[in-house]
Amino acid sequence: MAGAIARALWRKKVPLHVSRMSYSSSVPTTKLFIDGKFVESQTSEWLDIHNPATNEVIGRVPKATDGEMLAAVDSCTRAYATWSETSILSRQQIFLRYQQLIKENIKELSKSITVEQGKTLADAEGDVFRGLQVVEHACSITSLMLGETLPSITKDMDTYTYRLPLGVCAGIAPFNFPAMIPLWMFPMGMVCGNTYLLKPSERVPGCAMLLARLLQDAGAPDGTLNIIHGQHAAVNFICDHPAIKAISFVGSNQAGEYIYERGSKNGKRVQSNMGAKNHGVIMPDANKENTLNQLVGAAFGAAGQRCMALSTAILVGEARDWLPELVDRAKNLRVNAGDQPGADVGPLISPEARNRVNSLIQSGVDEGAKVLLDGRSVKVKGYENGNFVGPTILGNVTTDMKCYTEEIFGPVLVVLEADSLDDAITMVNSNPYGNGTAIFTTNGATARKYTHEVDVGQVGVNVPIPVPLPMFSFTGSRGSFRGDTNFYGKQGIHFYTQIKTVTSQWKAEDATLKSPAVTMPTMGR
Repeated sequence: MAGAIARALWRKKVPLHVSRMSYSSSVPTTKLFIDGKFVESQTSEWLDIHNPATNEVIGRVPKATDGEMLAAVDSCTRAYATWSETSILSRQQIFLRYQQLIKENIKELSKSITVEQGKTLADAEGDVFRGLQVVEHACSITSLMLGETLPSITKDMDTYTYRLPLGVCAGIAPFNFPAMIPLWMFPMGMVCGNTYLLKPSERVPGCAMLLARLLQDAGAPDGTLNIIHGQHAAVNFICDHPAIKAISFVGSNQAGEYIYERGSKNGKRVQSNMGAKNHGVIMPDANKENTLNQLVGAAFGAAGQRCMALSTAILVGEARDWLPELVDRAKNLRVNAGDQPGADVGPLISPEARNRVNSLIQSGVDEGAKVLLDGRSVKVKGYENGNFVGPTILGNVTTDMKCYTEEIFGPVLVVLEADSLDDAITMVNSNPYGNGTAIFTTNGATARKYTHEVDVGQVGVNVPIPVPLPMFSFTGSRGSFRGDTNFYGKQGIHFYTQIKTVTSQWKAEDATLKSPAVTMPTMGR
């Protein structure tokens, strides 16, 4: 099947590994996906796409024109009339085929991610796989979308509810998970009967374009998914257009707060997953070997560019003595381009991101933190122009330091110390973010106390990155989330549907009333 798709893409002059290029110029260009067609933008404004390992320009992405964005929404609107009435079994069948096509093309999807985003191939495969799991769960839509019924609430009267799609929905995706986050969005929205407008990150559009091609091959009708590209104007368009009923967003706090406020003012549902400062609390009774390995992987994997990265460690009591061993393990991680064998940590997304991370490390030094492992001067042979920062560990960090209060979004672990579990819980709850946290312990009572008292939406017990599987929902809270309904799982179904309640009465003794009833209906008497 992968070979057949590859041949089809080449016939259409769209290379498989990015599924977006044309050969009209010396620099490949990303297409728009409108009404079932990959079309060249007529814009005069283009953005360069860089390989983060080399900073070479590998393509260009358009800032879609107003006319192109309107055409995309109009396509969604036209398609909604028939897609919303398509049987739920037919929609299910499309996504059953879709999940199989993703499995068959996971290597190609992963390669496109590594080229544009920089993460290692193994991590890129994990990116695709976690998104695939959401698609697989969406195939359970015939159970997930069931309504409720209560018969005989009074004589001959029944009440029942059913879930209906909203209309045109939109997703604004970040750069750090080019497959997983879009797959959190449009499959859940579409399987519920909505049509979808997706704006992938302008830094990493290639994977989303290939996902669109695979969805088309799975049988999705033209117009059910449209893709536009751009920056601020595209975001404002999505927030403002009256045909768009709901917006899903994952990204920074600044953008997330803006999209939530602007979209909500325009009467749209908005779910906005934003920044984080995730704490790992290490108790002295924890399994040392397992805990240290988990900390290193969760702090430095994906070069720390995860909203669920375990970026902060709190060593409780005697666990502070483990710090030298933690540093030694982090030193052994191999920094290299993501497509190189044995790479553990790839580059950051851009020179600006690298400079920001280095600046936050220096701010910690200036405020009294101790650099226990410094990755700022790391050099990668053959990739000297890449955006690399090696694993970095800062000790003696306090909660008032900038390196603690700001999300670093890089391969940096800040280490705090606490005398007791209560002190650690106070630290975590005093932080404004609430995305994720983890405790490492072998004591069940300790684990239970922590999970019950910590005010964070997702908690791991000896699990460093507690992102729930899609039969549950992603439940970040407090400063990490805006909205009432979370991503995927039951919450995702609720977000992308509205409830209609029907109360009906069919009297057994008489089909018609003999006289009008003018008093207030009193059900249940």
